Amino acid sequence: MSDELLDVVNDSDHVIDQQMRSTVHQLGLQHRGVHVFLFTRDGKMLIQKRSADRAASPSALDCSVSEHVKAGESYLDAAIRGMKEELGITGVEIEPLVTFRMNYGINDNEISRLFKGIVDPQKAIFDPVEIEEIAYYTIHEISEMMNEGKIKFCGWFREILNWYLEKNSKLFVLV
Repeated sequence: MSDELLDVVNDSDHVIDQQMRSTVHQLGLQHRGVHVFLFTRDGKMLIQKRSADRAASPSALDCSVSEHVKAGESYLDAAIRGMKEELGITGVEIEPLVTFRMNYGINDNEISRLFKGIVDPQKAIFDPVEIEEIAYYTIHEISEMMNEGKIKFCGWFREILNWYLEKNSKLFVLV
């Protein structure tokens, strides 16, 4: 993963600095991220299995899209970029669901926004460098897979999904 310039933000989500991604994660500086839940018209969510060589949560199931927000980039622009880079998807209308603060792991403190949209499965062509595979499941099926504990899920996906299902989660909702 290449180093990129990120905005450092305070608890009110105001930019207070800019640092390289490596520095942000080394020092635990709060930065921005986005996630997208993409659903088919019949209600199945596109989820990705991260590639085995990813630094964070290798081979784990993740949201349809998870991205850092680059310096000067809006949440929406980062989500659109992420859909294109990770899944080859363009032209999908997405709506924001929630903005939250959460600790994603050691020295990984983010304010993130979750978006939701509808995807045509025929148009999803994933990046094999970042993603091992994609699949479509109902929310009920995903919830059962998480509860069984046989399949590895990204910690953030688990927490975001718990919030979405109105269960206890570690998300601190801002908006």
